[in-house]
Amino acid sequence: MKSWQQSWRQLFLFGLLALALSGCGKEELSALTPQGPVAAMQFDLMKLTASIMIGVFIVVVLILTYVLIRFRKRPGQEGIPKQVEGSHTLEIIWTVIPFLLLIIMAVPTVTTGFTLGKEYNSEEALQVRVTAHQFWWEFEYPDLGVATAQDLVMPVGQKVQFTLTSADVMHAFWIPALGGKIDTNPGLDNKFWLQADRTGTFYGKCAELCGASHALMDFKVEVMEQDAFAAWIDKMKGVQAVEPAKAQTPLAVQGQQIFDKSCLGCHAVAGKGGKMGPNLTNFADRTLIAGILNHDDENLAAWLKDPQKVKPGNLMPNLNLDDEQVKALVEYMSTLSVKDEQK
Repeated sequence: MKSWQQSWRQLFLFGLLALALSGCGKEELSALTPQGPVAAMQFDLMKLTASIMIGVFIVVVLILTYVLIRFRKRPGQEGIPKQVEGSHTLEIIWTVIPFLLLIIMAVPTVTTGFTLGKEYNSEEALQVRVTAHQFWWEFEYPDLGVATAQDLVMPVGQKVQFTLTSADVMHAFWIPALGGKIDTNPGLDNKFWLQADRTGTFYGKCAELCGASHALMDFKVEVMEQDAFAAWIDKMKGVQAVEPAKAQTPLAVQGQQIFDKSCLGCHAVAGKGGKMGPNLTNFADRTLIAGILNHDDENLAAWLKDPQKVKPGNLMPNLNLDDEQVKALVEYMSTLSVKDEQK
């Protein structure tokens, strides 16, 4: 039977391990490695408040340790030590110090809040409208006439003004490496801005419990150079302004027929289709399926076969497709590429 000393020793070691692991993570999905000015300002606030709290904790522990040792009961001692009551000096000290600490935290917090709360018009920032759905993300560029889903594309070094809402329940938009979260509410627009200081791929999440697949409501953020972003916009405009391209192979033709009949009412492709589901114009260019699965034929087939098994609670119905129909759809959807359209 383990002694209490052994149990506490193990608990202490597990606590240290948990503390160490809490600081680990991918640079592309961590608020502790800011990649933009918003994340950097918020990280500075976290460091300031954490430093003050740790400092207060250390001082309190040191005073408590001193008191426990200095005024402990000794052999032969009777009664209790002399009590200090009504000391104006001590009262002033432990009133003024917390007040000063609050001022030190409040001033940068308020100034940062006003800075982050500033809205930018279309001339100063790229405008992106975000609509949250159970359980996917829709991104529209209203000034540019482009819409996509699951993959947010941003130019490096430019402010992006987000206008956020929800199509169903409350969600929260969060890209940890670029900035803190903001709620998306049905019937209400919230606004905030972000900026990426380097190119690369980042990842975002829903940070508000929103249903059975809340933990699976992820999206990708692709930050490009300005020229590459402009080229991507031109490609998207060119594709979305025309009818979907016709499939070439017999299997893809069969898949397009199934898609037009069963999927096009909810999913837009190029200049045709609905908006109930994600826009699939550049589906083949994405690295993830349903925001969580690696993009390959096997995972796409599993998603088409049983969407509820992959993402419980999502609104995509099970079409009860047989293996041949799934294979044809996979073949057709692999042609939905902006890059391919430009070759």
